[in-house]
Amino acid sequence: MDPILMYAIVVVAFAVVIFMLIKKMDIKITLFLMGIVLMYVAMATGGSIAIDDFAGTGLPVLDPLMAIVTNFKSTIASSGFIILILGGYSAYMSAIGANDATVYALTRPIRKIKSPYVLVPVVFLLGNVLSLVVPSASNLAIILLATLYPVLRKAGMSPLTAGAIIATTATIMPTPLGSDNVAIAEELAKYPEYAGLTVTEYVLQYHAMVSIPTLLIMAVVHFFWQRFCDSRDAAHGDVEKAEEKDLVIEGSALHKVIYAILPLLPIFLLIAVYLMQVLGGSTFSLSVEVATLFSLVVAILCDIVHRRSGKEALEKSESFFKGMGGAMPVVGLLVAAQVFVVGLNSIGLIDSLETAMVSINGTGMGFVLPLILVGLTALIVLLSGSGTALFFALVPLIPALATAAGISAVSISVPMGLAGNLFRAVSPVSAVVMIVSGTIEKSPIQIVRRTAIPMISGVVIMFVLSVVMFL
Repeated sequence: MDPILMYAIVVVAFAVVIFMLIKKMDIKITLFLMGIVLMYVAMATGGSIAIDDFAGTGLPVLDPLMAIVTNFKSTIASSGFIILILGGYSAYMSAIGANDATVYALTRPIRKIKSPYVLVPVVFLLGNVLSLVVPSASNLAIILLATLYPVLRKAGMSPLTAGAIIATTATIMPTPLGSDNVAIAEELAKYPEYAGLTVTEYVLQYHAMVSIPTLLIMAVVHFFWQRFCDSRDAAHGDVEKAEEKDLVIEGSALHKVIYAILPLLPIFLLIAVYLMQVLGGSTFSLSVEVATLFSLVVAILCDIVHRRSGKEALEKSESFFKGMGGAMPVVGLLVAAQVFVVGLNSIGLIDSLETAMVSINGTGMGFVLPLILVGLTALIVLLSGSGTALFFALVPLIPALATAAGISAVSISVPMGLAGNLFRAVSPVSAVVMIVSGTIEKSPIQIVRRTAIPMISGVVIMFVLSVVMFL
């Protein structure tokens, strides 16, 4: 295909995707449709569908649909299955009240802190820990607005400061249970350089090395920025009183402790096994799926003992399978992104980009590719409010582009993945910002003014750390 024509088609394809994102149309259907269109364009210009060992239907007009089936099969058998299992476990934890117990246990101690500005970094870090239990930024914000926001207001914190902290609680906490981490670890493991890489190893060896120091620095920036903004807005301060609401957790102290641990049990198990391998030379391995299913069995047994009714407890277990169904849209997004990439690859874009990347190999300009992708992530997230759509779309491209540029794939995957989650709290059209602004009766722009500096500082810090550590 003529390069000018190819790039013109790519520009149009990305313009359509961005337009659909801005219009809040379903991103999965958009990626599927654009991927199919690109495959038809490739076939019409003499190309073929770019899937290794692709077996067509014998009727070319149906081959793009067969490409979707092929990607679904391969994804469900790998990262998709992990995402479904995690979705089921999270739903079961909610059904038995374990997620509420964890929120209760972690938020209870901060009620004794009366200084509003000491609470700023504490609540920010605490909220990020809670995102391990409630990974959805909007769902976590709803919980914290109902339970923690009144406490922060009673402690003397301004509405905008409290709202800004809650809007930024689900950002870049390193977790092997995150669907984005699962997706990139599965993709990296296909390449010799990262052969056998597990999601736990990816998170602890690469992600956490950048995300943890970034979170700590962001907590400090939050402290100074919110105090500065409150001082600047003092003449128009909001002094409304909030009525405190609280979670009520029934049961004994032992019950509360056990149920507070259950949502985090898969993470504890994965980290324990990893430490045994690193420090003790153990050859024992534990996958995310097995750790989650083991935790599910433990949770069901605990619930049977608590309820003293096997029938009632087992009825609750149905929520696990419903939760798996609820996680299917995430798997669908991952497959849709892969289909879109197949379309781009079929018209020759990936080969062209790899050639361009080879030209910067060895020039000392390896940071250019990660910088461009982080910038593209920022643009799409700010316009659409979606923190993961672009990352999922480019997961299959990251290792190949990194190899062509002569840089480490994690020098792209880490900053790009973190940037998406950080910029979400800076987008006035993101779900979490709109939920917070609606609840505290402030405009989204007012919330974004309070979140922008901490989040942008986090992007700069994590990018610098990624370049220093991985390039």
